[in-house]
Amino acid sequence: MRRLQIKHVTTYEYAQAVTLLPHKLLLRPREGHDVRIESAELTISPAHQLQWQRDVYDNPVALATFIEPSNQLSISSCVVIQHYDNQPLDFLVAEHAVYFPFQYDVAERIDLSPYLSVIFDQDHAILDSWLRQFWSTGQVVETYILLEWINKAIATGFTYQQREEPGVQTPATTLAKRTGSCRDFATLFIEACHYLGLAARFVSGYVYSPTLPQGQGATHAWSEVYLPGAGWKGFDSTSGLLVGNHHITVAVSRHPESVPPVSGSFIAAPTDNPQSPIMNVVVEVVAISD
Repeated sequence: MRRLQIKHVTTYEYAQAVTLLPHKLLLRPREGHDVRIESAELTISPAHQLQWQRDVYDNPVALATFIEPSNQLSISSCVVIQHYDNQPLDFLVAEHAVYFPFQYDVAERIDLSPYLSVIFDQDHAILDSWLRQFWSTGQVVETYILLEWINKAIATGFTYQQREEPGVQTPATTLAKRTGSCRDFATLFIEACHYLGLAARFVSGYVYSPTLPQGQGATHAWSEVYLPGAGWKGFDSTSGLLVGNHHITVAVSRHPESVPPVSGSFIAAPTDNPQSPIMNVVVEVVAISD
């Protein structure tokens, strides 16, 4: 078991007092048999009302509704978790799915249909060409090995580049540039799975990197693939590793652009010199002893 503390602070500075519209916060880790939350503290300024809810993916969502104007917004989350996924390779795939290609059971396929749908239809030809190095029609390969090949090929064949721009690159853009952020690599992996007929979804969260300097962490993104008998298994295409107790899942989604950690808007008075708010994000994930 690994105990981790996750601190995530996001601040916005506005040139003038603004009216803050409701903000959706996806900052609380998802709990399960492998993750337990010991403590969680969420501090928000200015004055607000907070409502907790679950979205369609069962992600924990905090909805902040502000009750006074402000020229600053501060959101601070501090969570301590126990993470038990010490052996990510300790799983068994159902016999009918050990080798690819395979078909999902009819009942499972109905439930998995949102995670089988292609997102970037226009990129099919490019993805087909790229995937031929791993698998082509008529071949039979172990399912996990195929996924590992694709995952490691992205991690070793592309250059990581942190991007501040919102949204994700299309798979075709990532393949052409050979660079991208973690969310771009996850998007490429997910769409490759969709093309192969494998259910996959986007994951937003954090990763524990003990070599990073204090305060130099960041949010992270990876993918999950549904393997019969094993369930949803995580693949990190930035590192090329299977997801284990270094990864902390906060939110999952069918679409890679629908689960940012903080989202919302504001209304400002008209001005001759409009200015965008200044945003600052600090993320720190550290291991703590008992």
